[in-house]
Amino acid sequence: MDQKIYDFIGIGIGPYNLSLAALTEDMDDLECIFFDQTPRMEWHPGMLIEGADLQVPFMADLVTFADPTSKYTYLNYLKEHDRLYKFFFFHKMEVPRNEYNDYLQWATDQIDGLYFGHEVVDLIDHKDSDQPHYELIVLDTDRGKTESYYSKHVVMATGSEPLVLDNMSGFPNEDVLHTSRYLFEKENLQKSDHITIVGSGQSAAEIFYDLLEEREHAEFHLSWLTRSEGIFQLESAKLGQEFFAPDYVDYFHQLPFKKRKETLDTLDPLRKGIDYSTLNGIYEMLYHYSVGGEDPRITIQPLTEVNDIEKQDEGYLLKCKQWQEELEFDYQTEKIILATGYKPNIPEWLINRYKDDIVWENAKLFKVNRNYELAFKEPREHKLYVVTNLEHSHGTAATNLGLAVQRNMEIINDLTGEERFGIEQSKIFQQFRPRL
Repeated sequence: MDQKIYDFIGIGIGPYNLSLAALTEDMDDLECIFFDQTPRMEWHPGMLIEGADLQVPFMADLVTFADPTSKYTYLNYLKEHDRLYKFFFFHKMEVPRNEYNDYLQWATDQIDGLYFGHEVVDLIDHKDSDQPHYELIVLDTDRGKTESYYSKHVVMATGSEPLVLDNMSGFPNEDVLHTSRYLFEKENLQKSDHITIVGSGQSAAEIFYDLLEEREHAEFHLSWLTRSEGIFQLESAKLGQEFFAPDYVDYFHQLPFKKRKETLDTLDPLRKGIDYSTLNGIYEMLYHYSVGGEDPRITIQPLTEVNDIEKQDEGYLLKCKQWQEELEFDYQTEKIILATGYKPNIPEWLINRYKDDIVWENAKLFKVNRNYELAFKEPREHKLYVVTNLEHSHGTAATNLGLAVQRNMEIINDLTGEERFGIEQSKIFQQFRPRL
């Protein structure tokens, strides 16, 4: 039994909390540990498609925005692996996704206090203690035993999980799968006669592009059905990118809840578009496949919602609707890839134990203060910080890797009560309200 009270404990070890661990590693006055239920660091392993890049520049690593001299920068990773010149001649700001995963694993191997294979199954509030704190009940998945750990503060970064509608679940994984499992099932998919991707966004486009490349060695029909009004490019203009800056987070957070929800819809071009190079690559490949009047054997159809999936003797029947014309139709396919996105992974214990104690903005979304502290009805010194499910409170930048370091600097300053990191007042050229 670990009886000491840590300064803070992190729940989840993805890029967000790994950044927090890297930034606090040399702070000798802070005692902290991190738990993750997965056996090792794996960043979206089912989507580490060869040739796919992150949609943010390499500066959006674990530490650069806080400390460019840190040994955990992406540039130092390249130096340690004798890849600096290769990256220099690569002539791209974006990091290959496979290499980003390798970078995270490299950092994980060097940072102490990271415990994989440990699932936090409960969080007990000892608010009436002489020193208010939390008790974390942690299951060691290898040994099948639970232990208690104690901490003044908790930082919950439990990430997201695949979003699959009820009527699209329950089918064999090799036939109907979420994009998160794509690489695990890719070989099996290519043996079929007809593959249909349902949904939109970067993941759908990358899988369509990857399978289109495989068509040089196979003859399957490839379809892409999406409810979106079109297959549109991600807004990448420099002024548009400033909406991911801390300045906009400040502005967005102080808006009333209804205004924040409305604003998220208007920012869809920044949130849900597809990278230009991916779209351009798809079109060029389709053009070459069609030379000489050849049938490229593809279907790309926006404005189409898939409302149900029915198993047939051979393959599956998609119950579809072209929603603009209100035209219902059936679509036959053999394999289905669901590019239906992700939802916040909210632990059951958070709702079971704290539902009546925390402040809710509506029936499903809890309130999060500007400092990323979960809002309780009764203020407390022992804080529960959340960096999961923040879009409604902190805007579209909540899921952007480029702002993760800034968020961790603010959390560290807040939980220590000191300005460990200097926070610039204005970081961009735009302003979002008049300076009165």
